[in-house]
Amino acid sequence: MVEIMTLEELADYLRVTKKTVYRLLEKHSIPSTRVGHQWRFTKEAIETWLRQNSSGIAARILVVDDDESICSLFQDSLQQLGHVVTTVIDSAKGLELAKENDYDLIFLDLKMPGMNGAELFREIRLVKPATPVTIITGFQDSELMISAMDSGPFSVMKKPFTGSDVIAVINTYLRSGLNR
Repeated sequence: MVEIMTLEELADYLRVTKKTVYRLLEKHSIPSTRVGHQWRFTKEAIETWLRQNSSGIAARILVVDDDESICSLFQDSLQQLGHVVTTVIDSAKGLELAKENDYDLIFLDLKMPGMNGAELFREIRLVKPATPVTIITGFQDSELMISAMDSGPFSVMKKPFTGSDVIAVINTYLRSGLNR
């Protein structure tokens, strides 16, 4: 069964604004079909487009999450596209790696044993203030999220998500020009 998305659904799926999707349409760089006055997108074509658009641009990514299946999802989704992905299940080890290495993007789980994601985010901001951070959470309305917001700007990736969601976030980051 072919899954068809509207412009609004695609923007939500890619985690971008509708304006960003319109810009991609103006450049004829996104697979689409016009039906009357509205645009439609097949999920399969978008996923292929995401994979094709990320090749050639390798990002260095750190993932800190105590759930090994989340770490595997990031590795499986991104390494095949040429990205260098380091995963750790311990927040203290994540902080050590963030201090010792330059990453293009860091993903942090919000709820972890020991140092939680909000505390880890604050510590990373002290040593690498310019590194973009994405908080991974199923608890976006929690006290921990409010605490994390005190440490400055970041993006949020809501659980549950798929490998395609991971690729979409990375591609949005790479297209935004935030990478070094």
